[in-house]
Amino acid sequence: MSANDLHRTRSASAEPSVAGPPPGPATPSQNPADQAVTSPASRVPRTRTGATWFGICVAALILVVLIVFMLQNTRSVEVTFLGMHGNLPLAMALLVAAVGAAILTMVIGAARITQLRRLTRRQHH
Repeated sequence: MSANDLHRTRSASAEPSVAGPPPGPATPSQNPADQAVTSPASRVPRTRTGATWFGICVAALILVVLIVFMLQNTRSVEVTFLGMHGNLPLAMALLVAAVGAAILTMVIGAARITQLRRLTRRQHH
């Protein structure tokens, strides 16, 4: 008897399986313990400490990427800005430009937030 014949014999002699419920939409669990585990009320609340930890992790990853970028772009370039001339590494020039753009964006955002707060105070009085 070959291995295939043996497999067919075992399959044919196996007891038929009990048919379960027909496939379809999942029904909610009737067990209260299962519902407690999946309910939104049982989730751990978000905290400032957790948000700070997440922010530190993201900042660390960004710093690693920045370090790799700076190490790969060490070639010196000539930079001219408002009549000033100088040579510095390409990565440093790009980093200074990015930080300058970020500071400009924060200044404009702070001005807009101040404007909206003043407008809100005037409307409440």
